[in-house]
Amino acid sequence: MTKNSSYFVTGTDTGVGKTLVTAALLHALAKTGLRVTGMKPIAAGAELIDGALWNEDVAMLAAASNTNLPRELTTPYLLREPAAPHIAAQLEHVSLDMQHLLDCYQQIAQQSDCVIVEGVGGFCVPINDACDTADLSVQLGLDVIMVVGLRLGCINHALLTAEAIQARGLNLVGWVANQIDINMSHQEANLQTLEQKLPAPLIGVVPWMEAVSAEVAADKIDTSRIKNWQS
Repeated sequence: MTKNSSYFVTGTDTGVGKTLVTAALLHALAKTGLRVTGMKPIAAGAELIDGALWNEDVAMLAAASNTNLPRELTTPYLLREPAAPHIAAQLEHVSLDMQHLLDCYQQIAQQSDCVIVEGVGGFCVPINDACDTADLSVQLGLDVIMVVGLRLGCINHALLTAEAIQARGLNLVGWVANQIDINMSHQEANLQTLEQKLPAPLIGVVPWMEAVSAEVAADKIDTSRIKNWQS
């Protein structure tokens, strides 16, 4: 893998395991000796603990990173309300500025060999009246890794998301299947269909875990299968 090679992680929906997969990728890449940083540009749903805002997803990415950069860089906007970013921001009278997000990313990239940027919700979630998370990924210019939550309806969600990614002129370089429904019927058949129809390689299948562990998930992901991977 080349220095300063980074990725944007998106999902087929909210709650499909983007943070888990992002943290797993960070763990896997850190084992190769790279300086890795997880960035969640916008996080909505935080609580005040000992005078500081805390968010579980932000904490997971920080724990998986090995650069120890300030939260103000890795998560420029940390909002209290667990809602779509533009709604949470309106409630807190916060303006979500695209240029600020890009500036923070550039500062992180200068201090990292690899940055994994996790999107918000699905691929096209509004950030403000003018742009959405798809626009953010375009502005960052990063190749995309998609997380597919394995549950009923995942084929349609995955194909539509892949189509939207390509429509923005971005490269979908890999996808990860995450078993979020332990009782899903015909899981293997769904996986086979997705492998046949998605225009990118399957780089990992994360099993359902009662106790979520990014380290365990990292062992289920093969980063060498990412399209155009360079070592």
